[in-house]
Amino acid sequence: MATSKIKKGDLVRVITGKDKGHEGKVLSVKDGKVVVEGAHMVQKHTKASQSNPNGGIVTEEAPMDISNVMYVVDGKVTRIGFTGEGKDKKRVAKITGETVD
Repeated sequence: MATSKIKKGDLVRVITGKDKGHEGKVLSVKDGKVVVEGAHMVQKHTKASQSNPNGGIVTEEAPMDISNVMYVVDGKVTRIGFTGEGKDKKRVAKITGETVD
């Protein structure tokens, strides 16, 4: 799989879906899906266990497709590109031209 343009810890904005406009930090990235802090909240029914003795309904973030979020720099959404080769490869914000990492 190609190098992901969105990484864990990035500030992103949801650009489509029920949480359109929500900004949050990326909690995880895996297989083309991202989990954004406070976005795409779902309720899960859990059985009782040692860690959760009562069980019940738990609200948590669900994964969403990576194409539904855009990187935020200086309050504006931007596309991400790459510059350099090999070990010198860096992510670059298209709107400002600055390196992200």
